[in-house]
Amino acid sequence: MTSLEAASDGLLAARSADGDTVAFGVLVRRLAPALKAFATRLTGSAVDADDAVQEALISAWGALPALDDTSKVRSWMFSIVSRKATDRIRSRKPTVELDQERDEDASAGPEGRAIASSRLDALAAVLDTLPEGQRQCWVLKEMGGYSYEDIAEQLGMSVTTVRGKLARARVTVVREMEAWR
Repeated sequence: MTSLEAASDGLLAARSADGDTVAFGVLVRRLAPALKAFATRLTGSAVDADDAVQEALISAWGALPALDDTSKVRSWMFSIVSRKATDRIRSRKPTVELDQERDEDASAGPEGRAIASSRLDALAAVLDTLPEGQRQCWVLKEMGGYSYEDIAEQLGMSVTTVRGKLARARVTVVREMEAWR
């Protein structure tokens, strides 16, 4: 392991901001899987997620020198991916099928993986039935940990609208997941 691989995200971001492409490569390899999973859940498409992440990384590389607190590079990059994913969603046709990505837990036995996979399938199916705005709000809040204000800003709607869409999405997700059990 090189010393850069053991470095903190903040140190990698600081070195990247100074033009260190190797440090940026380490940071990208570290964050890319989580960014891709996040973008996939936001967009519902592996192809759109790949594009959103790629665009976000290009933007991040150019904007890193302006990042004031490099220790927050992870959340900063997630917010860029969120904006790029939202742009992708806004620019596409209304009907796109959900590409299902599964992160299988290698330590779980076959039964545990089967149950987890089944739950992910059920959740993906439920999310796929939600209206796009509700799905975006739910994913940003429940998976991304965004505040209502951040979601409103990302999606260009009021906080009240976000709360309403999120409440309706939660009711549907809970109802459908309970029915799945």
